[in-house]
Amino acid sequence: MAPRVASPGQPGRWSGTSSRSIGLERPGNKNLRRRFFVEAFQGGRAVLKGEQAEHLGRVLRARTGQLYELSDQSSVWLGRVAAVKRDQIEFDLLERVPVEQPRLEISLLLSLIKFPRFEWCLEKATELGVTEVIPIIAGRSQKGLADAARKRLGRWQKILLESAEQSRQLRIPRLATPAGVERALREASAPLKLFLSESPEAKPLKEVLAGREARSAAVAIGPEGGWTDAEVSVARGAGFLEASLGPAILRTETAVAAILAILVYESSR
Repeated sequence: MAPRVASPGQPGRWSGTSSRSIGLERPGNKNLRRRFFVEAFQGGRAVLKGEQAEHLGRVLRARTGQLYELSDQSSVWLGRVAAVKRDQIEFDLLERVPVEQPRLEISLLLSLIKFPRFEWCLEKATELGVTEVIPIIAGRSQKGLADAARKRLGRWQKILLESAEQSRQLRIPRLATPAGVERALREASAPLKLFLSESPEAKPLKEVLAGREARSAAVAIGPEGGWTDAEVSVARGAGFLEASLGPAILRTETAVAAILAILVYESSR
């Protein structure tokens, strides 16, 4: 994709309620319970550590008896706060929470763009259920982004974690280290591979998806300025299908939200 870039506004965030008002202590209020990720469930208990524990304890003022959902990225349990300590919060596990497994696992190959917009993409991609994010260094990515990106991996991992909690995902998306385009495209192994393109030869996404069924997909989205001819050639050689989202020139972040929403919808039909 070759988006024309303009500075978007900061993404809105849901607000206006507190931990008291959303009824965390009422077991029936399932859709409003906060979800946190823990390392493991063991012996009917779980422990929340690190920054998450500090946030829950100091900011949200967790109290014994409160109910939260906990995920170990394989299953989700309803946990009741048993003890609030300085650096960790302990839970008793009450019951397993039913969760729907994603019908389509999506690996997002996302070209590096200016970091505020890239991080917005990470947030929205997580909310839309991607399984993996692979930052790719495209020929037309701005100079200096690749080196700077490696220094931000910790920050990006935190964005993925917080977005997964907010959207109540079962898993946190995996974050790969930045890779070159050719390597990333050739290593993609999903049965369905999509390559967003503005080429006149690119078919509408609707036509590309018609009659296709897959349990996993790889989606490659280009930088500002679009793909180079060499990158297009590599993508075709790696089995990627060129697809268009229409005649409009989209920002990269618009393309990310649009194609992921379409894929989620199509996989749920």
